Amino acid sequence: MTSVRAGRRTIEVSRPDKVLFPDGRYAKRDVVEYYRAIARFMVPHTKDRPMTLERFPDGIEAGRFYSKDIPDYFPEWIARRKLRKEGGSVSHVVCNDAATLVYLANQAALTLHVGLSRVDRIDHPDQVIFDLDPSQDDFTAVRTAAFRTKDLLEEIGLVPFVKTSGSKGLHVVAPLDRSCGFDEVRPFARDAARLLAARYPDSLTIEHRKEKRRGRILVDWMRNAYGQTAVAPFSLRARPRAPVAMPISWSEVEDASLRPDRYTIENALEHAEGSNAWKGWRRRARSAARARRALDELISEA
Repeated sequence: MTSVRAGRRTIEVSRPDKVLFPDGRYAKRDVVEYYRAIARFMVPHTKDRPMTLERFPDGIEAGRFYSKDIPDYFPEWIARRKLRKEGGSVSHVVCNDAATLVYLANQAALTLHVGLSRVDRIDHPDQVIFDLDPSQDDFTAVRTAAFRTKDLLEEIGLVPFVKTSGSKGLHVVAPLDRSCGFDEVRPFARDAARLLAARYPDSLTIEHRKEKRRGRILVDWMRNAYGQTAVAPFSLRARPRAPVAMPISWSEVEDASLRPDRYTIENALEHAEGSNAWKGWRRRARSAARARRALDELISEA
Protein backbone atom coordinates (compact mmCIF):
# COMPACT_ATOMS: atom_id res chain seq x y z
CA MET A 1 0.00 0.00 0.00
CA THR A 2 1.18 3.52 -0.81
CA SER A 3 -0.35 6.99 -0.55
CA VAL A 4 -0.78 9.47 -3.40
CA ARG A 5 -1.75 13.10 -2.93
CA ALA A 6 -4.18 14.50 -5.51
CA GLY A 7 -5.53 17.97 -4.90
CA ARG A 8 -6.82 18.14 -1.34
CA ARG A 9 -7.15 14.37 -0.95
CA THR A 10 -4.82 11.49 -0.24
CA ILE A 11 -5.62 8.22 -2.01
CA GLU A 12 -4.41 4.90 -0.64
CA VAL A 13 -3.16 2.83 -3.59
CA SER A 14 -3.35 -0.92 -3.09
CA ARG A 15 -0.84 -3.30 -4.70
CA PRO A 16 1.06 -0.51 -6.48
CA ASP A 17 3.55 -2.95 -8.02
CA LYS A 18 0.87 -5.05 -9.71
CA VAL A 19 1.66 -5.15 -13.44
CA LEU A 20 -1.27 -4.05 -15.61
CA PHE A 21 0.50 -3.68 -18.98
CA PRO A 22 2.80 -6.72 -19.22
CA ASP A 23 4.54 -5.74 -22.46
CA GLY A 24 5.79 -2.45 -21.04
CA ARG A 25 5.90 -3.69 -17.46
CA TYR A 26 3.69 -0.76 -16.45
CA ALA A 27 2.36 -1.33 -12.97
CA LYS A 28 -0.57 0.20 -11.14
CA ARG A 29 1.74 2.86 -9.67
CA ASP A 30 2.58 4.00 -13.24
CA VAL A 31 -1.10 4.23 -14.18
CA VAL A 32 -1.92 6.14 -11.01
CA GLU A 33 0.94 8.58 -11.57
CA TYR A 34 -0.06 9.08 -15.21
CA TYR A 35 -3.63 10.03 -14.31
CA ARG A 36 -2.48 12.23 -11.44
CA ALA A 37 -0.12 14.12 -13.76
CA ILE A 38 -2.46 14.39 -16.76
CA ALA A 39 -5.46 15.48 -14.65
CA ARG A 40 -5.08 19.21 -15.33
CA PHE A 41 -5.47 18.54 -19.05
CA MET A 42 -7.99 15.70 -18.83
CA VAL A 43 -10.49 16.86 -16.21
CA PRO A 44 -11.86 19.71 -18.38
CA HIS A 45 -12.97 16.96 -20.81
CA THR A 46 -14.50 14.69 -18.15
CA LYS A 47 -16.01 17.29 -15.83
CA ASP A 48 -19.80 17.08 -15.45
CA ARG A 49 -20.06 14.11 -17.83
CA PRO A 50 -21.42 10.64 -17.03
CA MET A 51 -18.56 8.16 -17.13
CA THR A 52 -18.30 4.46 -17.93
CA LEU A 53 -15.29 2.64 -16.50
CA GLU A 54 -13.40 -0.06 -18.41
CA ARG A 55 -11.67 -2.01 -15.67
CA PHE A 56 -8.86 -4.58 -15.78
CA PRO A 57 -8.31 -5.82 -12.22
CA ASP A 58 -5.68 -8.36 -13.32
CA GLY A 59 -4.15 -6.44 -16.22
CA ILE A 60 -4.97 -6.06 -19.88
CA GLU A 61 -4.27 -9.70 -20.74
CA ALA A 62 -6.68 -11.09 -18.14
CA GLY A 63 -10.02 -9.69 -19.29
CA ARG A 64 -12.09 -6.59 -18.64
CA PHE A 65 -15.47 -5.55 -17.41
CA TYR A 66 -17.44 -2.33 -17.87
CA SER A 67 -18.88 -0.48 -14.92
CA LYS A 68 -21.60 2.14 -15.35
CA ASP A 69 -23.34 2.01 -11.97
CA ILE A 70 -21.04 3.41 -9.28
CA PRO A 71 -20.17 0.69 -6.73
CA ASP A 72 -21.46 1.12 -3.18
CA TYR A 73 -17.94 1.14 -1.74
CA PHE A 74 -16.80 4.21 -3.70
CA PRO A 75 -16.28 7.14 -1.28
CA GLU A 76 -19.00 9.76 -0.94
CA TRP A 77 -16.71 12.56 -2.14
CA ILE A 78 -16.70 11.14 -5.68
CA ALA A 79 -19.34 13.00 -7.71
CA ARG A 80 -22.13 10.94 -9.21
CA ARG A 81 -25.33 11.48 -11.12
CA LYS A 82 -28.36 9.22 -11.45
CA LEU A 83 -29.60 9.12 -15.03
CA ARG A 84 -32.48 7.34 -16.65
CA LYS A 85 -32.00 4.22 -18.70
CA GLU A 86 -34.40 1.81 -20.31
CA GLY A 87 -36.30 0.13 -17.52
CA GLY A 88 -34.79 2.14 -14.68
CA SER A 89 -31.82 4.33 -13.84
CA VAL A 90 -28.06 4.15 -13.36
CA SER A 91 -25.82 6.23 -11.09
CA HIS A 92 -22.69 7.19 -13.03
CA VAL A 93 -19.36 8.40 -11.76
CA VAL A 94 -18.79 12.04 -12.71
CA CYS A 95 -15.06 12.77 -12.76
CA ASN A 96 -14.59 16.38 -11.71
CA ASP A 97 -11.13 16.38 -10.15
CA ALA A 98 -7.68 14.81 -10.05
CA ALA A 99 -8.47 12.83 -6.91
CA THR A 100 -11.27 11.00 -8.71
CA LEU A 101 -8.93 10.11 -11.58
CA VAL A 102 -6.39 8.71 -9.11
CA TYR A 103 -9.05 6.76 -7.24
CA LEU A 104 -10.34 5.25 -10.49
CA ALA A 105 -6.79 4.30 -11.51
CA ASN A 106 -6.43 2.46 -8.20
CA GLN A 107 -9.59 0.54 -9.17
CA ALA A 108 -7.78 -0.56 -12.37
CA ALA A 109 -10.10 1.58 -14.48
CA LEU A 110 -7.55 1.91 -17.26
CA THR A 111 -9.83 3.32 -19.97
CA LEU A 112 -12.41 5.99 -19.21
CA HIS A 113 -15.38 6.64 -21.46
CA VAL A 114 -17.56 9.75 -21.20
CA GLY A 115 -20.92 10.86 -22.54
CA LEU A 116 -21.33 13.44 -25.29
CA SER A 117 -23.48 15.64 -23.06
CA ARG A 118 -23.07 17.20 -19.62
CA VAL A 119 -25.29 16.28 -16.71
CA ASP A 120 -26.99 19.68 -16.42
CA ARG A 121 -28.55 19.18 -19.88
CA ILE A 122 -28.14 15.47 -20.40
CA ASP A 123 -30.39 15.32 -23.49
CA HIS A 124 -28.42 18.01 -25.34
CA PRO A 125 -25.00 16.95 -26.63
CA ASP A 126 -22.20 19.51 -26.71
CA GLN A 127 -20.35 17.68 -29.48
CA VAL A 128 -20.84 15.48 -32.50
CA ILE A 129 -18.28 12.74 -33.10
CA PHE A 130 -17.23 10.62 -36.06
CA ASP A 131 -15.08 7.56 -35.35
CA LEU A 132 -12.95 6.70 -38.37
CA ASP A 133 -12.35 2.97 -38.08
CA PRO A 134 -10.07 1.24 -40.62
CA SER A 135 -10.71 -2.25 -41.90
CA GLN A 136 -7.01 -2.71 -42.67
CA ASP A 137 -3.70 -1.45 -41.34
CA ASP A 138 -3.62 1.62 -43.58
CA PHE A 139 -3.33 4.75 -41.53
CA THR A 140 -2.68 6.91 -44.56
CA ALA A 141 -6.27 6.19 -45.59
CA VAL A 142 -7.49 7.12 -42.09
CA ARG A 143 -5.64 10.44 -42.25
CA THR A 144 -7.21 11.16 -45.64
CA ALA A 145 -10.65 10.26 -44.29
CA ALA A 146 -10.12 12.66 -41.37
CA PHE A 147 -9.40 15.57 -43.71
CA ARG A 148 -12.43 14.73 -45.83
CA THR A 149 -14.58 14.71 -42.69
CA LYS A 150 -13.02 18.00 -41.62
CA ASP A 151 -13.77 19.56 -45.00
CA LEU A 152 -17.44 18.55 -44.86
CA LEU A 153 -17.93 19.80 -41.31
CA GLU A 154 -16.32 23.13 -42.14
CA GLU A 155 -18.46 23.34 -45.28
CA ILE A 156 -21.61 23.21 -43.14
CA GLY A 157 -20.34 25.69 -40.55
CA LEU A 158 -18.88 23.53 -37.78
CA VAL A 159 -15.36 23.69 -36.30
CA PRO A 160 -13.77 20.21 -36.30
CA PHE A 161 -11.10 18.92 -33.92
CA VAL A 162 -9.29 15.61 -34.02
CA LYS A 163 -7.76 13.10 -31.63
CA THR A 164 -6.06 9.75 -31.96
CA SER A 165 -8.26 6.97 -30.67
CA GLY A 166 -5.31 5.22 -29.06
CA SER A 167 -6.59 2.13 -30.86
CA LYS A 168 -6.73 1.96 -34.66
CA GLY A 169 -8.25 5.17 -35.97
CA LEU A 170 -9.00 8.85 -35.45
CA HIS A 171 -11.95 10.66 -33.91
CA VAL A 172 -13.18 13.86 -35.55
CA VAL A 173 -15.18 15.96 -33.09
CA ALA A 174 -17.07 19.24 -33.54
CA PRO A 175 -18.36 21.18 -30.49
CA LEU A 176 -22.06 22.08 -30.42
CA ASP A 177 -23.90 24.86 -28.59
CA ARG A 178 -26.43 22.46 -26.99
CA SER A 179 -29.37 24.11 -28.73
CA CYS A 180 -30.38 20.72 -30.19
CA GLY A 181 -31.11 17.42 -28.52
CA PHE A 182 -29.89 13.94 -29.39
CA ASP A 183 -33.06 13.36 -31.41
CA GLU A 184 -31.83 16.02 -33.82
CA VAL A 185 -28.06 15.49 -33.60
CA ARG A 186 -28.13 11.73 -34.19
CA PRO A 187 -29.88 11.86 -37.61
CA PHE A 188 -27.72 14.85 -38.52
CA ALA A 189 -24.58 12.78 -37.83
CA ARG A 190 -26.02 9.84 -39.77
CA ASP A 191 -26.77 11.97 -42.83
CA ALA A 192 -23.35 13.64 -42.71
CA ALA A 193 -21.71 10.20 -42.65
CA ARG A 194 -23.93 9.07 -45.53
CA LEU A 195 -22.92 12.09 -47.58
CA LEU A 196 -19.24 11.40 -46.93
CA ALA A 197 -19.68 7.80 -48.03
CA ALA A 198 -21.54 8.95 -51.14
CA ARG A 199 -18.82 11.46 -52.02
CA TYR A 200 -16.01 8.92 -51.57
CA PRO A 201 -17.57 5.50 -52.21
CA ASP A 202 -14.24 3.85 -52.96
CA SER A 203 -12.68 4.75 -49.61
CA LEU A 204 -15.45 5.49 -47.08
CA THR A 205 -18.48 3.52 -45.91
CA ILE A 206 -21.12 3.47 -43.19
CA GLU A 207 -21.32 -0.36 -43.27
CA HIS A 208 -20.51 -1.74 -39.84
CA ARG A 209 -20.09 -5.35 -40.99
CA LYS A 210 -16.46 -5.82 -41.98
CA GLU A 211 -17.28 -8.23 -44.80
CA LYS A 212 -19.27 -5.41 -46.47
CA ARG A 213 -16.64 -2.71 -46.06
CA ARG A 214 -14.31 -4.08 -48.76
CA GLY A 215 -11.29 -2.43 -47.15
CA ARG A 216 -12.93 0.99 -46.78
CA ILE A 217 -12.84 3.23 -43.72
CA LEU A 218 -15.96 3.07 -41.56
CA VAL A 219 -17.38 6.50 -40.74
CA ASP A 220 -19.03 5.49 -37.49
CA TRP A 221 -21.68 8.03 -36.46
CA MET A 222 -23.62 5.86 -34.03
CA ARG A 223 -22.06 7.17 -30.81
CA ASN A 224 -24.18 10.30 -31.19
CA ALA A 225 -27.06 9.09 -29.03
CA TYR A 226 -28.28 9.34 -25.46
CA GLY A 227 -26.44 6.85 -23.26
CA GLN A 228 -23.58 6.34 -25.71
CA THR A 229 -19.99 7.23 -24.84
CA ALA A 230 -16.62 7.88 -26.43
CA VAL A 231 -13.16 7.35 -25.00
CA ALA A 232 -12.19 10.45 -23.03
CA PRO A 233 -9.37 12.66 -24.32
CA PHE A 234 -6.08 11.66 -22.62
CA SER A 235 -7.46 8.29 -21.50
CA LEU A 236 -5.21 5.25 -21.63
CA ARG A 237 -6.21 2.37 -23.88
CA ALA A 238 -5.81 -1.29 -22.94
CA ARG A 239 -3.36 -2.09 -25.70
CA PRO A 240 0.38 -2.84 -25.93
CA ARG A 241 2.61 0.08 -24.88
CA ALA A 242 -0.31 1.77 -23.07
CA PRO A 243 -1.36 4.20 -25.84
CA VAL A 244 -3.40 7.33 -25.15
CA ALA A 245 -6.42 8.89 -26.89
CA MET A 246 -4.63 12.15 -27.62
CA PRO A 247 -6.05 15.48 -28.84
CA ILE A 248 -3.84 16.60 -31.71
CA SER A 249 -3.66 19.40 -34.24
CA TRP A 250 -4.62 19.11 -37.88
CA SER A 251 -0.99 19.80 -38.80
CA GLU A 252 -0.08 16.59 -36.98
CA VAL A 253 -2.57 14.69 -39.12
CA GLU A 254 -0.61 15.90 -42.15
CA ASP A 255 2.45 14.06 -40.82
CA ALA A 256 2.83 10.82 -42.75
CA SER A 257 4.51 9.18 -39.77
CA LEU A 258 1.49 9.66 -37.48
CA ARG A 259 0.15 6.45 -35.96
CA PRO A 260 -2.89 6.03 -33.70
CA ASP A 261 -0.61 4.80 -30.91
CA ARG A 262 2.06 7.49 -31.23
CA TYR A 263 1.21 8.89 -27.81
CA THR A 264 1.58 6.58 -24.84
CA ILE A 265 1.86 6.64 -21.08
CA GLU A 266 5.51 7.59 -21.65
CA ASN A 267 5.12 10.74 -23.77
CA ALA A 268 1.50 11.92 -23.48
CA LEU A 269 2.13 14.41 -20.70
CA GLU A 270 5.02 16.02 -22.56
CA HIS A 271 2.87 16.39 -25.66
CA ALA A 272 -0.04 17.83 -23.68
CA GLU A 273 2.25 20.40 -22.07
CA GLY A 274 3.58 21.55 -25.43
CA SER A 275 0.35 21.49 -27.43
CA ASN A 276 -2.64 23.81 -27.67
CA ALA A 277 -4.47 21.61 -30.19
CA TRP A 278 -7.85 21.76 -28.42
CA LYS A 279 -7.37 25.00 -26.54
CA GLY A 280 -10.66 26.88 -26.27
CA TRP A 281 -12.52 24.16 -28.16
CA ARG A 282 -15.76 24.77 -26.27
CA ARG A 283 -15.80 28.40 -27.45
CA ARG A 284 -15.99 27.06 -31.00
CA ALA A 285 -19.40 25.52 -30.38
CA ARG A 286 -21.87 25.98 -33.21
CA SER A 287 -25.53 25.26 -33.85
CA ALA A 288 -26.41 21.77 -35.07
CA ALA A 289 -29.66 23.16 -36.49
CA ARG A 290 -27.79 25.61 -38.69
CA ALA A 291 -25.37 22.87 -39.76
CA ARG A 292 -28.37 20.65 -40.51
CA ARG A 293 -29.80 23.22 -42.91
CA ALA A 294 -26.45 23.58 -44.68
CA LEU A 295 -26.12 19.80 -44.88
CA ASP A 296 -29.60 19.47 -46.38
CA GLU A 297 -28.62 21.92 -49.11
CA LEU A 298 -25.57 19.83 -49.98
CA ILE A 299 -27.63 16.64 -50.01
CA SER A 300 -30.22 18.19 -52.31
CA GLU A 301 -27.49 19.39 -54.66
CA ALA A 302 -25.93 15.93 -54.67
